Amino acid sequence: MPEGDLSMAERITLAPLTPDDREAFIRENLAAFQDSAEEISRHTVEVVLDAAETQAYRILLDGAKVGGMVVMTERRRGTLLLLFVDPAYHSRGIGTAAWRAVEAQYPEIDVWETCTPYDDKRNIHFYVNRCGFQIVEFFCAVHPDPLCDPDAPPAGPQEMFRFEKIMRKRP
Repeated sequence: MPEGDLSMAERITLAPLTPDDREAFIRENLAAFQDSAEEISRHTVEVVLDAAETQAYRILLDGAKVGGMVVMTERRRGTLLLLFVDPAYHSRGIGTAAWRAVEAQYPEIDVWETCTPYDDKRNIHFYVNRCGFQIVEFFCAVHPDPLCDPDAPPAGPQEMFRFEKIMRKRP
């Protein structure tokens, strides 16, 4: 079948992140957000990658690296911690296809969640309109994220939307 006949979902695969690709993954993640409303630090990416319970993946388009993601699963809940697509590949459906690949890879998950800064319209559009998440909580000064250490110095945006996606179980 010619490449043009394949859907984006058929052209996207997820590959576990390898130790020798870690530095490139971090650099590409930071570059993907440098012009975004969402600020992300190298330290944040490293902490997420080093957490024992996370799974990091490369997003591959026809075998070529075009992004990455990190998820965490616990029992029947999943958390999307990071997702990035190389800006040269934005608006092609890659992020949506990659998200669908995660859903297919983890069919046991009943609820997925993620967060993004309140002013990052591109991310909000992506999560709500492309992936089917709903905004369920707004973290701010009067309603802080309970997972953040109140004594720690601020590290990035303090006003965030929390999203959830309740998975519809297939018969």
